[in-house]
Amino acid sequence: MKKKILLAIGAIIIVIQFFQIDKTRPEVESSKDFITMELPPQKIQDLLHVACYDCHSYETKYPWYTNIAPFSWWIKHHINDGRNHLNFAIWGDYELKKANHKLEECYEMLESAEMPMDSYTWLHPEALLTPAERTDLIAYFKEKAGK
Repeated sequence: MKKKILLAIGAIIIVIQFFQIDKTRPEVESSKDFITMELPPQKIQDLLHVACYDCHSYETKYPWYTNIAPFSWWIKHHINDGRNHLNFAIWGDYELKKANHKLEECYEMLESAEMPMDSYTWLHPEALLTPAERTDLIAYFKEKAGK
């Protein structure tokens, strides 16, 4: 009985590998990108690229493990969710009120240490923010939001 269950599980794992995630990158107008529009200092740009842009833009890098289902599905869900909440690639499409609200959300999520997510930094330790880096990003977003 155990052998049949293990064979069934193995078969399922093999079959689900044929259902890969979509890794295509949408066309982007660079003029609408947050960094292009807001011109933050280089230090802030670097922090955004390392800690934010992978999930909150169309600059996602898909490592080898995104080829393994169902893990890849979980990662793609996080990426889609991240882009739905905030997408720096389409910053220019946000109305002023929405953009200001997004800036507030950025510093609130950083202050509460909800971002970057632990599940992301486990696999991307370069995205772990030092207290000073976190403080710099918070101060930058607050300044942009007029707070």
